[in-house]
Amino acid sequence: MTTTETRRAGTAGPADEPFASLPLDDWAETKETLHRLLQVVGKIRLAASPQRNHWWNVPFHVTGRGLTTRPMGQVDGNPIFTIDFDLVAHVLLIATLDGRQLSFPLAGESVADFYRRVLAGLGDLGVRVEIDQPHPFDLPDLDRPFDQDTEHRAYDRAQVGRYWRLLSQVNLLLEEFAARFSGKVSPVHHFWHTMDIAHTRFGERRIDQAPEVSRVAREAYSREVISFGFWFGDETVPEPAFYAYTAPEPASLAKEPLAPDPARWVTREANGHLAVLTLDDARAQGDARAAALRFYESAYQAGARQAGWDIEALACPGGITDPVRSAPRHG
Repeated sequence: MTTTETRRAGTAGPADEPFASLPLDDWAETKETLHRLLQVVGKIRLAASPQRNHWWNVPFHVTGRGLTTRPMGQVDGNPIFTIDFDLVAHVLLIATLDGRQLSFPLAGESVADFYRRVLAGLGDLGVRVEIDQPHPFDLPDLDRPFDQDTEHRAYDRAQVGRYWRLLSQVNLLLEEFAARFSGKVSPVHHFWHTMDIAHTRFGERRIDQAPEVSRVAREAYSREVISFGFWFGDETVPEPAFYAYTAPEPASLAKEPLAPDPARWVTREANGHLAVLTLDDARAQGDARAAALRFYESAYQAGARQAGWDIEALACPGGITDPVRSAPRHG
């Protein structure tokens, strides 16, 4: 493929620099549309997959061209099928195990149009999925059904491409960080309800949630956790940022130091404190990747110390637990 052809595919250009800046204001309208498209497909994944602990069945995983639901179906009587967002070609691809597939462009249509085309496409492939709550989750228009949302239709291919490239870079960053811990961990996965990518480390302590806590939160936080991630900006922190938190939160967590210096603890109303390092602050360190890894490690050390985890026993230097391989060699 020539350089010109590569640029046409949306995989080259200035935004290819490592951890390129992506100001929220530059793509706010496109982000609002894309978030709802992700939620439509995410709710299909929720309906058509067997539940896993801590809702690990629900998020998307990153691929070489975008995002995938991973294979689903079968357990509910449907054919095995996948739905992929190809964020290089900017199309949605629905495919079944027998090789049948269909696709359509992501740009140029409203959320309502997209919703109807996805369900019609599934029907054409013999897939029947009942979405329990076919409206946005935890967004300002949560009472408006997807099939009535003709407002959100902005889709800037260049900005979605920047989001995708940044998402891919953070995905590998979190994979690298995940390798340092030998205990129970989540996959690195992209949550469609909050539009963030995250990795979580689990402690052994069981957390008994109050009955009035939502079933989503009860399952997500049934064990002590320290979670790490990245999101693209919202009303709380209106710019892209790396984040971390410990749940349940130890009383003195926010007194612990964070690194590098621009990192800070942010108060989240009823949800305690969030450790935050904005993307631009990480970039200002000269090596955004190294700054983010340092930030995650400092947030982990803070939470693990306060929660009483055995940090040394859970360490996994270089992603190796084999005592023979990890032992120092002499001679």
